[in-house]
Amino acid sequence: MIPTAPFGRTGHESSRVIFGAAGLASMRQERADQVLDLLRRHGVNHIDTAASYGDSELRIGPWMAGHRREFFLATKTDQRTGDGARAELERSLERLQVDQVDLIQLHNLVEPDEWDTAHGPGGAVAALARARDEGLARFVGVTGHGTRIARMHIRSLERYPFDSVLLPYSYVALTDDAYRSDVEELRGVCADRGVAVQTIKGVARRRWEPDHEGRMFSWYEPLTEEGPLRRAVRWVLGDPRVFLDTTTDAGVMARVLAIADEEAATGTLTRPPDAEMAADVDDEGMAPLFDGDAIERI
Repeated sequence: MIPTAPFGRTGHESSRVIFGAAGLASMRQERADQVLDLLRRHGVNHIDTAASYGDSELRIGPWMAGHRREFFLATKTDQRTGDGARAELERSLERLQVDQVDLIQLHNLVEPDEWDTAHGPGGAVAALARARDEGLARFVGVTGHGTRIARMHIRSLERYPFDSVLLPYSYVALTDDAYRSDVEELRGVCADRGVAVQTIKGVARRRWEPDHEGRMFSWYEPLTEEGPLRRAVRWVLGDPRVFLDTTTDAGVMARVLAIADEEAATGTLTRPPDAEMAADVDDEGMAPLFDGDAIERI
């Protein structure tokens, strides 16, 4: 089974691998149920979705009715005003068929103007805090993409005591010296304050090549070769302070769960040497998904 760890100061022991549910967005219910059942077989007890993930919340809702107590359930809103965030949270509760989510997160809060709106009078932060006090959510978090997000998360934590953060984190992403420095500072802040750190894009290979042919089940190309994929999973989970969110590609997601389960069972859930990771970067043609400039945004 995939091991668990304290999810920050929430009191919940979350599986070290969190199910990122964006991949359910366009699935039929039968297929979604199969994916969700797979989580239970590997001991995954934490689901992360969002209002903007297509029909993901709708696929989770019917299944959640029989399994609510087994899972820490998180969703997100990309609304920045208080009224908009409250309305979107209420809609998410209806779609998920629950009275309360465990975690409501401000989705991709990185742009300065949006940050000012969310944190300002009548903004989303205060509205979500009130929703938490009313029992619609238990905790409030903040997420983001790109190389600017670690620094922005630090700024967010200075303004409001969020319970969790989410950001890109992989060996290749941290080859950017400036981003690595910001991530290390953020992790220090989170450790001091009991803030859970969720990571995304841990098994990303690169952005899709313009001439790629064939189906694409995520907006970036994931690793698929067994060795590099296994080492990428081990690299993230080798840091006991973070959680790994799965990729949206359901096939690769299933392999990530199996790898994490197998490595935990054999006691090898440790970081591979840097030389092996650097070799994978070269052999697989890996590249950061974000660069702070032309490819900063999705």
